[in-house]
Amino acid sequence: MSKTETERKFLVKDDSYKKMATASIRMQQGYICRESGRTVRVRIAGERAWLTIKGASTDDGLSRYEWEKEIHADEAAELMKLCQGAKTIDKTRHIVPFEDHVFEVDEFHGANEGLTVAEIELENASEPFSRPEWLGEEVTGDRRYYNSMLIADPYSSWGQQPQQNIRKESGVKP
Repeated sequence: MSKTETERKFLVKDDSYKKMATASIRMQQGYICRESGRTVRVRIAGERAWLTIKGASTDDGLSRYEWEKEIHADEAAELMKLCQGAKTIDKTRHIVPFEDHVFEVDEFHGANEGLTVAEIELENASEPFSRPEWLGEEVTGDRRYYNSMLIADPYSSWGQQPQQNIRKESGVKP
């Protein structure tokens, strides 16, 4: 399916979102192509997998073209071998409904441990939405937080990191 995707991305203040999560799944993804203006991504989530092509972002980082097709997990495993630098992103995605929207909260592992970001997909750039208490600074358009960039420049290498460690407030184990 192809479409123009409009989403906003935020850092996450604490792990209280976990109490509201309706689903969580571990994901691995890699990039066959990470060129300026386009990426080709392979993602495996449990028994399901997808091949995704994304175009250039608008200047504000809010929108970009996306084409995605579900593929067999064994095909995705083969395609992972083609990923640039043989590096992949490892994360757990939590699905968190909040009022009239759904946030996808990605808790990163490995070289990006300590980074947690939330994304919300919108119909358009001006669509209003309510902000949950755990939502932090907006990083929409900050390319450092693109998954394709986190492969080349992982969060652990940033030195003075803009996000503090996530406070464990929920009592929910990671």
